[in-house]
Amino acid sequence: MTINKVGVIGLGVIGLSWSALMLSKGLEVHVYDIREDHEEGTKKSIEQMLKSLDISFSEVSDYLVIEKTVENLAEHVEFIQENGPENLVFKKELYATIEKYGSNDLIIASSSSGIPAGKMNTEMTHPERLIIGHPFNPPHMIPLVEVSPSEQTAQDVILQTLAFYEQLGKSPVVIKKEIPGFVANRLQTAIFQECIALVRDNVVDVKELDTIIEKSLGIRWASGGPFLSFHLGGGPQGFEGFLKHLGPALNQGFKDISQVELTDELQGKLIEQVKTEYGMDLVDLAEQRDLVQGKIIDIWD
Repeated sequence: MTINKVGVIGLGVIGLSWSALMLSKGLEVHVYDIREDHEEGTKKSIEQMLKSLDISFSEVSDYLVIEKTVENLAEHVEFIQENGPENLVFKKELYATIEKYGSNDLIIASSSSGIPAGKMNTEMTHPERLIIGHPFNPPHMIPLVEVSPSEQTAQDVILQTLAFYEQLGKSPVVIKKEIPGFVANRLQTAIFQECIALVRDNVVDVKELDTIIEKSLGIRWASGGPFLSFHLGGGPQGFEGFLKHLGPALNQGFKDISQVELTDELQGKLIEQVKTEYGMDLVDLAEQRDLVQGKIIDIWD
């Protein structure tokens, strides 16, 4: 089933980015945010994001429907991408409203970055309709979507959700077991913990740390993930050879991973360095990031 009418609830950075992507694919996109005065800002932000996709807002503006209520949005769409705050009470109340006004086969996908669907669906009439569709920021650029069903999620909902994200040009991956933070964020958190420790201990500053990632692991992992990279680095025996050669060193490295507590002092140090190195022109920084990411994605395509 091809989905043509989609709802986006919550118009922070993630919701706006989803909206831009969906509009770029010619979908009718109904958007809602609890802020009543968001219309002008919503259009401006979506227009900015569409530039990264080489699409002008005027080409797709007729497909954007700004809703005043969740009730009206739920009545008119076939699929909802929810991007509300990471608040369990809020989400449960929101889903109750959606279920009351939406059709019984309406799929609700949450962009939640950490709360499993099995914790959010406990008061739903149709818990089988809820699924996690966790994007990697920004969704209008980065292909990954982590699709994490609960034990109650219906198989046809999983399949329809995968098909919809593929319809958007995404690369959805099903997470086989519910786990807090899913996969990409857990990996990011583990790496970022060591990044912070290295800056904390004055091994490098934040700009030097970013350069190291950008000029090494960033390039390597853009062309092959950790397992493939080490498989190729193991000589004629591949990954088996890699483990035989470097397994003991890895075991020692696992023990040496730093522990970090984000104290006020450490946060201040990190914030000062980031502001000094990168400034606060976030729009320009985002445009530069999207330009580079777009070129990488073009290579994949």
